[in-house]
Amino acid sequence: MNDGGPAAVTAAPPDFAHLATRAVRGLRAYDPGHDLVAFRRRVGPALIELGSNENPWGASPAARAAVLDVLHDLHRYPDPLGGDLKCALAAAHGVDPSEILLGNGSHELLMLFAQVFAGAGDEVVASQFGFAVYALAAQAAGATLRTAPALPRDDAMPRGHDLDAIAAAISPRTKLVYLANPNNPTGTWFGLDALSRFLQRVPREVLVVVDEAYAEFADDGATALTLRAAYPNLIVTRTFSKAYALAGLRVGFAIAHRDCIAVLERIRESFNVNMAGLAAAEAALGDADHLRWVLARNAEERENLDRALTARGWFVHPSRTNFVLVEFGPGAGAIESALLDRGIVPRPMGGYGLPECLRITVGDRDENRRLLAALEAME
Repeated sequence: MNDGGPAAVTAAPPDFAHLATRAVRGLRAYDPGHDLVAFRRRVGPALIELGSNENPWGASPAARAAVLDVLHDLHRYPDPLGGDLKCALAAAHGVDPSEILLGNGSHELLMLFAQVFAGAGDEVVASQFGFAVYALAAQAAGATLRTAPALPRDDAMPRGHDLDAIAAAISPRTKLVYLANPNNPTGTWFGLDALSRFLQRVPREVLVVVDEAYAEFADDGATALTLRAAYPNLIVTRTFSKAYALAGLRVGFAIAHRDCIAVLERIRESFNVNMAGLAAAEAALGDADHLRWVLARNAEERENLDRALTARGWFVHPSRTNFVLVEFGPGAGAIESALLDRGIVPRPMGGYGLPECLRITVGDRDENRRLLAALEAME
């Protein structure tokens, strides 16, 4: 007898994939490479994580203290405007707070640009071997992605951005161009003179996003921010996840013309940067000594790692980041599996069209020593 309670038979769910928009139906979720949480549980503290380009030296002590200081206010919402962090960033980069947009990491902002400025019938241009999020952003917005070929393997910047090819890919339908400098996953870069020449070829209605997630690691300190006055269609993004070691708190920012920022603010999620992230980022920005120390350690270990890998006969792409892209050849998959068996996690590159390469984060001295010992044991 039916007493009006829940039906005994489970109802069939709707076809959720079909209900999604056409753009989303064609998407695949972002691939993080490996299930690191599962590896941590299985391997424990001995696990060496060299797949996510994290900073092994950790965050500034001032940032850690700032996080602890705000814990008593967790029942409160964070500042929806991020006013204090914006003012600190404005002072650090010589801009006005109205020219800054905060994000839940720069990933959120990269997606937001396409959501706001591109759609069905529009085109987004990016480079081959560019960051995977650029393609996701274009497809999620319903725009068409045009991929420009990267520089050839034997070039001085192998597999880096070919700015001439990217400029040639821009059409009357192009709304957005994504560039990464330095680039993930290749580690390669281009100079400001080359960028300026490129921007001269871009129509003023086409927005150019320069993703500078790894800019702090570049030795010359050059940044596209110096070109903003001449090119109002330029957007520059940065993150606190890499050099500042706040990956777990997800804080990024964009700097652009105030009118561009005002449009983006219309759709930015409320409270998109949490309270701990705002406090830690502001404190980290103020601890220049810790940043300099981290950058010096990274440069030293990157050079050592590059030299050791090259000496073993593998091709290492030039890098100004906290990772190296290494070409292991047809045996890359076997090397990856052997490293995983030894509790060392690199990043496979098959999803980027580089199946013979692995991307390896620059670890600390001990992590790099264990990596090289593991590779030597395979020979």
